[in-house]
Amino acid sequence: MKPDLIKMALMLGLLSCVGPFAIDMYLPAMPAMAEDYGVPTAMSQYTLVSFFIAFGACQLFYGPAADMFGRKPPLYFGLVVFLLSSIGCALAPTIEWLIALRFVQGVGAAAVMSIPRAIIRDRYTGTEATRLMTTVMLVISISPMLAPLVGSLLMAPFGWPSVFYAVALATVASLLLIRFALPETLPVDQRVPVNPAAMLGAFRVLFRDSYFMGMTLIGGMGTAGFFSFLSVAAFLYTDYYGLTPSQFSLAFAVNALGFFATSQFAANLCERFGGVSVVKWAVAGFALSGLLHLLLNLMGVDDFAVLVAMLLLANAFLGLVVPTTMVLSLDDHGPIAGTAAALGGTLQMMLGAVAIGIVSAVFDGAPRTLVVAIAVCGAVAVLLSVMTLRQPSHAVTT
Repeated sequence: MKPDLIKMALMLGLLSCVGPFAIDMYLPAMPAMAEDYGVPTAMSQYTLVSFFIAFGACQLFYGPAADMFGRKPPLYFGLVVFLLSSIGCALAPTIEWLIALRFVQGVGAAAVMSIPRAIIRDRYTGTEATRLMTTVMLVISISPMLAPLVGSLLMAPFGWPSVFYAVALATVASLLLIRFALPETLPVDQRVPVNPAAMLGAFRVLFRDSYFMGMTLIGGMGTAGFFSFLSVAAFLYTDYYGLTPSQFSLAFAVNALGFFATSQFAANLCERFGGVSVVKWAVAGFALSGLLHLLLNLMGVDDFAVLVAMLLLANAFLGLVVPTTMVLSLDDHGPIAGTAAALGGTLQMMLGAVAIGIVSAVFDGAPRTLVVAIAVCGAVAVLLSVMTLRQPSHAVTT
């Protein structure tokens, strides 16, 4: 990979880690938070739901803002909001305050979800963009592999509020990175005028583009499956299987290895076989792995090693699905890349939030709820891929 691609990937990957870090680092602390506040498990899970609702919805504002004002000003705004709300989360006196502040934290984190995608589209398209996206994914993969372990190590001597102070420090580092290392990739003469009518027109174009919507929702079903896991992982691993917070962190890191490993092959596979073919086969693999896991569970197989292995397999296929669908969805929308990335991110986060809400509501402490959720996400993703990828024009050109 070219040196400039590596430098850009490292910067965008570190920025994009801010949101996932705020999720993954505090997962081991969720049972302790519920106990400290004296509330049921579901109440602590609402801190995830509130974060993801804001994390998804606010991308709709950051995307157009990035097209109108450039990429860096909205990043500054979002990270400052995220910094202040992270400190507030550490000081939250009740679970209700924590849920509300997690919402505000999601408002800030939304900036570093959609805008890095637009920055990639500013500079690159096609296979080169996929290669950069997968390298960014490689950097982001550090979060689910290390963040829970860091969180559990901080939590032991300092308590769960220390997790949010650590996130605040990471945010300060991100602000310095934007100020001194990240270039502005959208020149003034290419910015969209501040025009609400134009913004609504861009959204209409995107909603009417069946290929954009299909690719976005396919990736969204993968997101929903992973968020289903996020919502119950700490309770399932520690309460049902009896793992300590540190053991949970290590098991969680193993589950990220599949995504981490296969995402690095996405660009080469797309270059050789085409992005559409990669998505077709990867979605089929995701669905089949989910179905196999469900069949094993229905047959009475309830072994921790099997659970981890099947989640590892599902995430391996998602490592091909997620970055490839991100790139393909933006290919035809360069002039409104910020808006397109924002809408795509919003729809995917909303699907994830819905999945968390449903899984949290019916979770009974056993793994079957999670297994069923992933199998359903895989089945819907296959249906969407059949409906979307039968379009011959894209099958030829991507």
